[in-house]
Amino acid sequence: MNPLPLEGITVVALEQAVAGPLATRHLADLGARVIKIEKPGEGDFARHYDEAVRGLATHFVWLNRGKESLEVDLKTDEGREVVTALLARADVFLHNTAPGALARLGLEPATLRAADPRLVTLAISGYGTSGPRRDRKAYDMLVQAEAGMVAVTGTPDTPTKTGVPNADIAAGCYAAMSVLSALFRRERTGEGAEIDVSMFDAAVEWMGHPLLMQLYGGRQVPRMGLSHAAIAPYDAYPTRDGQVLVGVQNDRGWRALVTEVFGAPEHADDPRFATNVARVEHRAALDALVACHTRRFTTAELDARLAAAGIPAAQVNGTADVLEHPQLVERGRWRPVASEVGELRGTLPPMVFDDVELPMGAIPALGEHTAAILAELGLAGRPRHE
Repeated sequence: MNPLPLEGITVVALEQAVAGPLATRHLADLGARVIKIEKPGEGDFARHYDEAVRGLATHFVWLNRGKESLEVDLKTDEGREVVTALLARADVFLHNTAPGALARLGLEPATLRAADPRLVTLAISGYGTSGPRRDRKAYDMLVQAEAGMVAVTGTPDTPTKTGVPNADIAAGCYAAMSVLSALFRRERTGEGAEIDVSMFDAAVEWMGHPLLMQLYGGRQVPRMGLSHAAIAPYDAYPTRDGQVLVGVQNDRGWRALVTEVFGAPEHADDPRFATNVARVEHRAALDALVACHTRRFTTAELDARLAAAGIPAAQVNGTADVLEHPQLVERGRWRPVASEVGELRGTLPPMVFDDVELPMGAIPALGEHTAAILAELGLAGRPRHE
């Protein structure tokens, strides 16, 4: 079997919540050894968000498979000795601690890299290492609001955050990508890197279209629910037994929709609907016309007709529907994942290699690997914490 992409790479993570753990879980999925430093008796506070997974927390199960848990008290000399010895053997040190926390622990990236120039350090912060909000707390909802995501998400009457933590996920993905880039450069130069990724910067990057519309168009993109401010028809439309999302991106698609799907070619050249600009201008009449036709079909019938005509469409699934989605089932995307409460289910990583299947490592119990890591470092028998 071919080696995993990051086989032989060791990552030490001082992390909690979502952004940092997501980044290192991706690295673990790619074959890196990830050692997660956890506070004695408590660990990553995401362990305690809920107890839905047979007593384990959903966020922790999602974000921490394939890692080793080292329970150690960094406020003690013994704890810092353990982590210092661990970092001397590491390739990557990733953390999402509060500003100033590493300096108080004597683990500043500059000091670590002076001792080992090949080390890659990456800090995930809320707002970056400078600026007026540098020291502010930065939860996902707060960053979504500060970055303008909330302003363009929701219905015309109600702004809302996204249902998953987009700012956290964006920062975690950019962090993982940055680590990979730094390791690739190190192969050529021998030098590591000191990297900072902020949740705010990552969220602002995802706001490209609305920000450019404000900057150059002089207006804020309106909240449109499931619809789209610049494209029509693009919304959920009723069927005889439910609804289907339809997204027509161009005039050719509109002609195919009304002729091949609806069997109503007379609408193709109606001047109110012949171009996307006209369709957006007459959105209310357009949506009423489309809904009149979609109501003629069941959801399954309409979905099949749209697919046959090459019209982009989707069903509005609930989470229960996704669990048994045929795209996941037929492609074998579900795999068993070991844990302290027995075998769980998880989906394979999104990165699909043609020569090796990425691992689905176990979810660690708090401190599960402490004794083994201490023995590996030659520190067995040392006190872990007071």
